[in-house]
Amino acid sequence: MCALMLSLAGAGWILAAAVMALLWLWHLRLRNAGIVDGGCAFLVGGLAVLYAVFGGGWGPRRAAIAFMMGSWGARLTVHVLYDRVFGRPEEGRYAELRQRHGGDANAWFFWFFEARAVAAVCFSLPALVAAVNPREGFSLFEYAGAGLWMIAFSGEVAADRQLERFTSDPVNRGRACQTGLWRYSRHPNYVFDVLVWVAFATYASGSSWGWLAGVCPAAIVALPTAICPIGVGPASLIARLKPSRSDEQPSHADEPARPS
Repeated sequence: MCALMLSLAGAGWILAAAVMALLWLWHLRLRNAGIVDGGCAFLVGGLAVLYAVFGGGWGPRRAAIAFMMGSWGARLTVHVLYDRVFGRPEEGRYAELRQRHGGDANAWFFWFFEARAVAAVCFSLPALVAAVNPREGFSLFEYAGAGLWMIAFSGEVAADRQLERFTSDPVNRGRACQTGLWRYSRHPNYVFDVLVWVAFATYASGSSWGWLAGVCPAAIVALPTAICPIGVGPASLIARLKPSRSDEQPSHADEPARPS
């Protein structure tokens, strides 16, 4: 089992490195490094499907994790590309990195993209450990993980749609979204995304070496704006929604201060 896991992880890294190199070339034309976020989400979901196809474990278990992680990756890829890349200016954090590295920026971004390829392999661990598990029948951990995933994934989709609907209205320009799920949390999409990864880790816990998957949600909580699969981390979200002085309106004068 360990040999198969290492072989699949190695093949996944080679594939991820090649995909990120191609995306780096594309980013040179787009002049937008934000494509790395969409590429990373795509790779995490794609590697989950790859492991499920070649993992050799119990079929229903492989199909379930491929569906959960594949659906998450596909949705987030489309969301990131639409929200941040195509027809959009480069996001502030990447523009700052480009300015900081000056003439060496493109070369620096190549290794940045390749580092994200490694991150994608690491975040595909829940699928890897589940895909090689030959034991028949689902465990309680797997049922719990699947149930939590359904709730968290639905919540993440709903939060993103509510934010998109809010920001598409010109009346709301410069205002923080406080409707729907955003009424109860400043970052419901981030909260539900963390729960998605808790669900993946819980599902993987039903397999040998499943404890390794616990690193994924822990890393996302510890480094919310630096870990690749997160579509919108708290800092970048606030930076995009925080109103400028020229956009503030009297009706929001008493709105609680938001961190920058």
